[in-house]
Amino acid sequence: MWQGREALIVAITGDLDLDNIVPLDETLRKAAEDGIARVVVDLSAATFADSTAVNVLLQAHTALGPALRLAAPSAVLERLFTLTGLDTVLPLHESVKTALDAEASAPPRNRRR
Repeated sequence: MWQGREALIVAITGDLDLDNIVPLDETLRKAAEDGIARVVVDLSAATFADSTAVNVLLQAHTALGPALRLAAPSAVLERLFTLTGLDTVLPLHESVKTALDAEASAPPRNRRR
């Protein structure tokens, strides 16, 4: 995790499921409470996500609005987001850099192929 005055980057490794979602949930809730301008969740090293993780990300999206940006989802997570239609709801970006550089008001481009 990296935090500056204007941004928070949270790097996820391994599985996101009921057994280990609490730290991410707490971090995202605190970011919403603190009014962090840009919160980037780097999903490039995530290997799995269950419905608990999806729920946490959706709640974070509700709480943070356009401040939440999901970056570089692994192939597994990108497939999950595409199959469930979440790629049209959650702000997906190709990299942490593009997520950080994106304007908060600009919607991310649809990543469907």
